[in-house]
Amino acid sequence: MTNNPRARHLYVHLPFCVHRCGYCDFVTVVGRIDQHEAYADALLAELASESGSLADAVDTVFVGGGTPTFTEPDTLRRILAALPPAIEVTVEANPETVTPELAAILREGGVNRISLGAQTFAPRLLGVLERVAGPDDIRRAMHTLRDASFDNISLDLIYGIPGQEPPDLDNDLAEALALAPEHLSLYELEAKPGTRFTRAWGAELVRQSEAMEGYFERVVETLRGAGYRWYETANFCVSGDRAGGRDLRAQHNLGYWQGRDYLGVGIGAVSTLGEQRRRNGASIGRYLGALGKDGDGRAPPRELEQLEPLTKAQERLMLGLRLDEPLPLTGVEHAIDRLGLERMVAGGLAVVHGESDVNDRRSLSLTDRGRFLGGGVTAELLA
Repeated sequence: MTNNPRARHLYVHLPFCVHRCGYCDFVTVVGRIDQHEAYADALLAELASESGSLADAVDTVFVGGGTPTFTEPDTLRRILAALPPAIEVTVEANPETVTPELAAILREGGVNRISLGAQTFAPRLLGVLERVAGPDDIRRAMHTLRDASFDNISLDLIYGIPGQEPPDLDNDLAEALALAPEHLSLYELEAKPGTRFTRAWGAELVRQSEAMEGYFERVVETLRGAGYRWYETANFCVSGDRAGGRDLRAQHNLGYWQGRDYLGVGIGAVSTLGEQRRRNGASIGRYLGALGKDGDGRAPPRELEQLEPLTKAQERLMLGLRLDEPLPLTGVEHAIDRLGLERMVAGGLAVVHGESDVNDRRSLSLTDRGRFLGGGVTAELLA
């Protein structure tokens, strides 16, 4: 953070979806078109009440969900118009919702970055994931966004899908690269225990979990070979001459990974402001009861957590070490297990840069091998 203690990053949650995919663990609400406008009223009321938590100049706004682009067009237009201007304004979109009319609404609303949920280009795997869009919808959405002059598009893909084999992943990567997105996010499929998806695919999910490391290495090798920067564990962006001088990393998410404060509004939204973390409740009924036009004007139901200095330092390490640039150790050294650090350095998994001096300019990064092992290495480093 800068000297200004107020957040420069804003997250806005629009929870509505046409359908809830079996593997999804996000706070979503299926359909309920009749509630879109009322939800927007409550959302904008919360945003207005929290204006003192935001800096005068906001760096990033991220509109996530749910499927934000499923929100009724007039309602979406109104929400976008009420958001503070920012350097990067991202909206998540599902391919089947992208039309020229939607693209125009996004452009008029100040959006300059789209995160498009492709997940896979294999029809049978899209069926496993219960996705509505097919491969042609993904391609059409990309072309529609390009026609609307969007020049910063991220594609999301998932690997480890039940029934997926290495050639399927290779094809997904080839299809994605053919569309030349500025950014790619590649996520391991995470299916929560006890969900209907896990019950349906349990044995196959176990098999896929054993293949994850090989998938991960395949992803990194392919995308690096195509000129993308592996800047965060699951994220890649165009860099160098192809980026035209732009930093195409996801600036909003970079704020999270670099430990900056952020404000979240909407059901299920999380905020980290100074030493406090807040989580809004997931009930749309209670949210509207507090903030809607007929509500009582209270803050929405939320959980509060006071963050101890050690907790903040540990989180700074866990998130910062996901990046490809060294993490300054100033202020976080007390969260490091020194013996664990020595083991990780000796094992070629971590590197300490610089020497300790009066200004403590040392920094820490993971090697490629350490990044592949990820959370296991970070766990060894934490005090």
